[in-house]
Amino acid sequence: MDHDSYPAAFIREILNSVKTIALVGASANDVRPSHFVMKYLIDKGYRVIPVNPGSAGGTILGERVYGSLLDVPDSVDMVDIFRNSDAALEVTREALRMNPLPKVIWMQLGVRHDEAAALAEAAGVKVVMNRCPKMEYGKLSGEWAWVGGNSGILSSRRQTLHRSGKIQSLGISQED
Repeated sequence: MDHDSYPAAFIREILNSVKTIALVGASANDVRPSHFVMKYLIDKGYRVIPVNPGSAGGTILGERVYGSLLDVPDSVDMVDIFRNSDAALEVTREALRMNPLPKVIWMQLGVRHDEAAALAEAAGVKVVMNRCPKMEYGKLSGEWAWVGGNSGILSSRRQTLHRSGKIQSLGISQED
């Protein structure tokens, strides 16, 4: 996989298939990017489990916080690494000890670790690096254009209302 460019279909398949996300580096501070990414993903229907050793035992956005991925009692479809690139290898190694394995290791915007990606892919886990799932969802749904962003998708198709039925909340489009 070319980790500098991801086809929209690859990102769409991931975002449509995962249901439970462990967000490593989640913050209870509502001005931190990890907090509003977590809130956005929850609003889109994902279950997001916060992982942060400094906040373990507490709650963030109604979800119990765990100290490590291995403490999470439920299976996780995707691990979202909201830590720096230096921490990505350790987090990926921990994720690969989970049973069952997550389907996806997602490294947030600005986070890249090629060795971690190679380990995950060797174990059959999909990898996304240097991308934000909130931003990618917004691009695929058309919401990105609401803030002046270029989704890179041209279409005359109407966007679909998100399954939650919320006004101004869109589902992921089905075309590239």
